Amino acid sequence: MIFSTATIPVNPEGEVPLTRAQAWDGLVLKARDARLFLPPGLCTRCEVVEESATHIVREATIAGVGLREIIAFEPNSKVTFFQATGPREGAIVNELFEDPAGALQLRFYCYLGVRGKAPGGPEEQAEQAQFDSEQGYKAALLSTLRRMRELLAPVRI
Repeated sequence: MIFSTATIPVNPEGEVPLTRAQAWDGLVLKARDARLFLPPGLCTRCEVVEESATHIVREATIAGVGLREIIAFEPNSKVTFFQATGPREGAIVNELFEDPAGALQLRFYCYLGVRGKAPGGPEEQAEQAQFDSEQGYKAALLSTLRRMRELLAPVRI
């Protein structure tokens, strides 16, 4: 089983601040269209194929691999990506919360397995190492916030 987690401040010193509402809107936008948040060409298709008040279902092609995700929303708090089809099974969570000092944080965590591979085998170990590396999910969170600022933050002169 793969478990990975990373937490970063939404508003580090020197960055244009995002409100909780802006950060939430950014997470919803990322759920609806991963192409806006991933490096160019990595996600070549991302379509919402079903939606309700509590969730959407999206089909995407990321790194050449097709997948289907059921994405549940806990408004202004948490987005959970359930891996319905694709190379992984399990859940990926993006969560907004305030730390004890009241600063807004963005946390990623996941519980995943690699479909069709032995638990704890070399494929899972490689995925775990990637998730925990400098290019893993902490970098993805930083990139997500950077893109949120580009798309949603007010322009300052």
